[in-house]
Amino acid sequence: MNKTNQNKPRPTCPPYPEHGRRRRQRPGVAIYARVSTDRQQTDMQLHELRQYVKRSSWKIYNEYIDHGYTGANTKRPAFTSMMSDAKKKKFSVLLVWKLDRLGRSLRDLITTLDELGHLGIDFISYDNQLDTGTPTGKLTFQIIGAVAEFEKDIIRERVRAGLANAKRKGKRLGRPPKPPMAPRGGSSPPQAGLVI
Repeated sequence: MNKTNQNKPRPTCPPYPEHGRRRRQRPGVAIYARVSTDRQQTDMQLHELRQYVKRSSWKIYNEYIDHGYTGANTKRPAFTSMMSDAKKKKFSVLLVWKLDRLGRSLRDLITTLDELGHLGIDFISYDNQLDTGTPTGKLTFQIIGAVAEFEKDIIRERVRAGLANAKRKGKRLGRPPKPPMAPRGGSSPPQAGLVI
């Protein structure tokens, strides 16, 4: 037995997104950070993400930071600016601390990631270890998208079933009818049986 192989530590995957492959040579990395209230800080998020970029030998193109904005929708100034730059392909990778920093709505997340994918921009969620630039990350994203689509189809079917059930029971669907408009001039129409 070869003694040189004894007690030799097994190689482990580096905690970087390459995993043995090379990123496309495109503009740098965009960092997005968000906190829901003005009392919170993004310092921890930014420190870890900057170190991650440094270890990966990448360059930061820009940092987009939303202070005091909820993740329930995408109406956030830094997020809007980031997506505008993404459409101009000013960066090749979007890096966030956690998925919920990008957004808390599954539908908005899927829409955003799908748009980034069509633009050729990879997405990395540091804490969730999700990287759409790797085969595993792409598969994970496709599964998330499939589940979201399945959930949307179920909701659609429930709405259709509810409408059909209401129709069978004779319930009126849609907007209530508008009341008849009074004639111009403000006077009410003459009632039957009255002599004027």
